[in-house]
Amino acid sequence: MDIGKYLGFALFSTIKFLFAPFGGPAAQLNFVETYVSCVIGAIASATVFYFLAEFFLERAHKKRVEQLKKDKLAGKAPKKKFTRTNRTLIKMKQSMGILGVTLFAPLLLSIPVGTIIVAKFFGNLKLTYPLLVVTILVNGLITTGLAYSIDWIF
Repeated sequence: MDIGKYLGFALFSTIKFLFAPFGGPAAQLNFVETYVSCVIGAIASATVFYFLAEFFLERAHKKRVEQLKKDKLAGKAPKKKFTRTNRTLIKMKQSMGILGVTLFAPLLLSIPVGTIIVAKFFGNLKLTYPLLVVTILVNGLITTGLAYSIDWIF
């Protein structure tokens, strides 16, 4: 039992959950060890960022307002608020709903950014956090299974 490996996978999963399980076969961990360590790290990170999302959103808003004031004094044009990324996120929210956003945002973006987006869009619903945990468990099963099936082929 190598606690250092488990901790390493958990820490990597706190940031980039999509790629963390693919190191499991190379680290000579079995499927369950990789899955559990990656999911624990992702859920820990999601919990922290979900419940602190309001703080981060308020902080970003204050920084944006300060930057607008500085730009106005300097005579610069303000930055676009509706960027391509923002439009894509809104389309994803409208087309997929809570299930799609909780399933794909933390996986494709990163756990911190995706979780903050989930909390921003659906933080007022009681179902959001449990659904986020379930989707992390499912995503972990899929990515870890894919990692070990690719390793089995090669």
